[in-house]
Amino acid sequence: MSANISQQYTGAAPVPDRPAAYTPSLAIKLAVIYPGQDDSLPFQQLAERLGVPLYESLNSETPEEFFLTRRDGCLKLLDKELLKKGGLAVDIEPRNGEQRSWPAPKDGALAQALGRKTKTVIDATTGWGQDSLHIFRMGYELLCIERSPVMAELLADGFARLAQQDWMQRLNLCPPLLLQGNAIDLLVNLENQPDCIYLDPMFPPKRKKSALAKKSMMVLRDLLGDDQDKEQLFEAALKAAEKRVVVKSPDYAEPLGGKPSQSFQGKLLRYDVYLKN
Repeated sequence: MSANISQQYTGAAPVPDRPAAYTPSLAIKLAVIYPGQDDSLPFQQLAERLGVPLYESLNSETPEEFFLTRRDGCLKLLDKELLKKGGLAVDIEPRNGEQRSWPAPKDGALAQALGRKTKTVIDATTGWGQDSLHIFRMGYELLCIERSPVMAELLADGFARLAQQDWMQRLNLCPPLLLQGNAIDLLVNLENQPDCIYLDPMFPPKRKKSALAKKSMMVLRDLLGDDQDKEQLFEAALKAAEKRVVVKSPDYAEPLGGKPSQSFQGKLLRYDVYLKN
């Protein structure tokens, strides 16, 4: 993130600053696992930040359904089905078909929706950060907002790993800034308007169960549920953005903000663009 952006978004921090105690949605319970190696203090601090138990081992009586721990050099989220399968972490590598160069070419439906003249972007629904990292690699100046303290911890770990990449250090780049909190509230308090605000809210699935659903999205939906306030988020984004709001939607969903100014079709999804006069 450039110096201009870090000054523009006063108070933004690269790592969440002691988020409020985690209140599991949908009655889901979370704990931190200390794997019994290295220093235990970071695990204690993580558990304290989230207000959840810390375990050194698990058994059949453990009541929690989700767990955070470090494996393979990164922070991972596990559910009871994933305990022996490695878990989920923020993937900092480009997805299939995305360029590894920096800045990557601004082509494809997402870049068309964001706009070639756009410079500053806020991703107000960061989630697993895959769209955020693609936006960052295309050279946009980016601020990320994530409401879930759990996802914010995973993102902070991913961005810290990104900062250590050879190409990031060679180009003297900093990872995106990250804020943990409700974007509806945070967007109201921006000192300067970004060119674009990007939204990728949770929509109810077309079918209750889908064999095609990715495990990462299933876990995210289990943790957070659907975004019941996405209409309010859209209104807040429309007020806060200087030039446009971009909404990523599944192709079956109705446009979130009514008829868009433009729409760009991707595979099984579309990007609706709402331009401001």
